[in-house]
Amino acid sequence: MLTAGALNGVRVLDLTRVLAGPYCTMLMADMGAEVIKIEVPGTGDDSRQFGPFVNKESSYYMNLNRNKKGVTLNLKAEEGKRIFVELVKTADVVVENYRPGTMEKLGFGYEDLKKINSGIVYGCVSGFGHYGPYKDRAGYDIIGQAMGGLMSTTGWPDGEPTRTGTAMADVLAGLSLSIGILAALKYKDKTGMGQKVDVSLVDSVVSSLEIINQIYLTEGRIPQKIGNRYEAVYPYDSFRVKDGSIVIGCGNDKLWQLLCNLMDTPELVHDERYDKNPKRVKNHAEVKKIVEVWTIEQTIDDAVEKLLKAGIPAAPINTIDRLVNDPHIAGAREMFVEVEHPVAGKLKITGSHLKFSDTKTSVRTPSPVLGQDNKEVYGRLVGLSDEDIEILQKDGTI
Repeated sequence: MLTAGALNGVRVLDLTRVLAGPYCTMLMADMGAEVIKIEVPGTGDDSRQFGPFVNKESSYYMNLNRNKKGVTLNLKAEEGKRIFVELVKTADVVVENYRPGTMEKLGFGYEDLKKINSGIVYGCVSGFGHYGPYKDRAGYDIIGQAMGGLMSTTGWPDGEPTRTGTAMADVLAGLSLSIGILAALKYKDKTGMGQKVDVSLVDSVVSSLEIINQIYLTEGRIPQKIGNRYEAVYPYDSFRVKDGSIVIGCGNDKLWQLLCNLMDTPELVHDERYDKNPKRVKNHAEVKKIVEVWTIEQTIDDAVEKLLKAGIPAAPINTIDRLVNDPHIAGAREMFVEVEHPVAGKLKITGSHLKFSDTKTSVRTPSPVLGQDNKEVYGRLVGLSDEDIEILQKDGTI
């Protein structure tokens, strides 16, 4: 039997689409909040058109919008505006990821909504934030990664700046917005007052760079692309093996000694070129060649097993087929779960990475089909009859 989530009783009006906003509200829904996803009638969230597809349903959409109720509403129609006002009166949180100024033009910016509900927490995520000289620029993940500095340090020294394989700027912003909203809800518990939480993709990337920023701020040195190694310690890098690549994380001199012993090169422990971490960082290219003499004779699994047995941090560089079949990640930690969607049928989606001892996160319901919960939500929260809803559907309000 499922327990109530940590956010049970919190109601969220979700006006977001595509990734950063839906990722934020997905986290809240996984933790038990009642998330009501409000979509444009007829078309819905743009990501409903993003592949891959299962029975013509977007897996992209289904992963990010599980556990949510789905309604349609035209916020430009007068009756649509009235319905939204009634929903705001019942809500704890409104989340949107429109360009700054869009909600204000509709009459639903934070200053407008707090007059309707003084306790409303208004979460917004955009490319550059709601103030500053760049606020009106369009914001996409690749722009966040580029402007935030991440791409300039990702890749190999002789290669082009590289976007990370996933939409990291969007995900970082979604995580950040959920944290900010939860803090605002805590403040509301104490004061009864809501507030606006303004998160940008670019700021979120900048915050994530940690040591990269500090290198320039303290040394005046512009960090460059350095592949998979780390600036501060070595060997802390990827290494080739017979059937792929692994990573080894020797974060101190003791671990280097253990690695040298495992490789049957104990003489390197006292070699003046490599005996201390700063020297290994300086001579990283030579150290990598030495380590790969040993690793290239191993398979992924054999190398990792030997390293871990010797007490040296190591891991395979998993391809996704390995990841989804890993007994720890996919098994014990339940990072991939099966759902039954009314159109797509059975499929697996990514599970929640948030693990609670008492209020367990879970995927309780699949993502909604467009307008799936119009009758239930508008009947319960706005008091509309089935006849009212039918009329509003015909005129395009919902």
